[in-house]
Amino acid sequence: MKAIAFVDYENIWEGLHEYGYRLMPEEFIQLLEDYADHIGVDLKAVYLYANFDKEEFWRTQTAFEKKNIFTRHVYGKNNYVNTEIRANAADTELMLEVQEILVTRPKSAELFLLFTSDGDFLPIIRRIRAWGKEVRIIGVKDKINHLLIPYCESLDVFFNLLNKDSAKYMPVDDFPIGIELIAEMQMRLPYVASTRARSYLSTKLGRTASEVKDFIQYLLTENCLIEKEFRDPNLVIKKTKIYLLNLVNPLITEILGSNLTEQLAARYARLSSEIVEK
Repeated sequence: MKAIAFVDYENIWEGLHEYGYRLMPEEFIQLLEDYADHIGVDLKAVYLYANFDKEEFWRTQTAFEKKNIFTRHVYGKNNYVNTEIRANAADTELMLEVQEILVTRPKSAELFLLFTSDGDFLPIIRRIRAWGKEVRIIGVKDKINHLLIPYCESLDVFFNLLNKDSAKYMPVDDFPIGIELIAEMQMRLPYVASTRARSYLSTKLGRTASEVKDFIQYLLTENCLIEKEFRDPNLVIKKTKIYLLNLVNPLITEILGSNLTEQLAARYARLSSEIVEK
């Protein structure tokens, strides 16, 4: 049986993250291959939808593309930068692509696999079935909307991932030294671009790119780091994302001391005219 998979990646990622598991592209790709083998289908194509601007998906798009997964960058409301809001953008893109395949390539698959837990997909499920196709929903256990239950795969596809007994990276372990490294960069550079900061932290902390992403997200969540858009006429796109330490957070002052905190405040004041406020 020929099958096509459509992946609401952010929905799956967030569902697993609520269980304390951080899904990596390589693991998800292997999961797709194992699942296709398990149910005995010929997986013809995989379409994956996510806002790849988000910190948690930094550099994941290339990993998927290298494995011949068709990625769709669906920009929307980024959790850490004020960007234009597009509610349910991934849902809309996914459903439109499903309909396009049904209309223009109806013989391309007999089975449509939807990796999501979102009840908004019920209308497209009905469309798929109306075309005489089989559909299966694969979501994170106990996160699946009740409207999708009748169409769900009985196998707990993510069970092995959630029950891995492996040491997990704890961002708090790098907290003081990470703050000091960011401050050190900001004292010697005109500004600290997000990509440069992540590369530097990876080298100095001896952490993987994935672990640095976790660390940055931890700092943002704990209100220790601020992400801004910064105008730079020397760049092709004329702007970039930068990181600023949140100097009003007492944890930052405690680590850096009052003298360094004041020096950074003065440098931030000089940058303020080029920061894009939205």
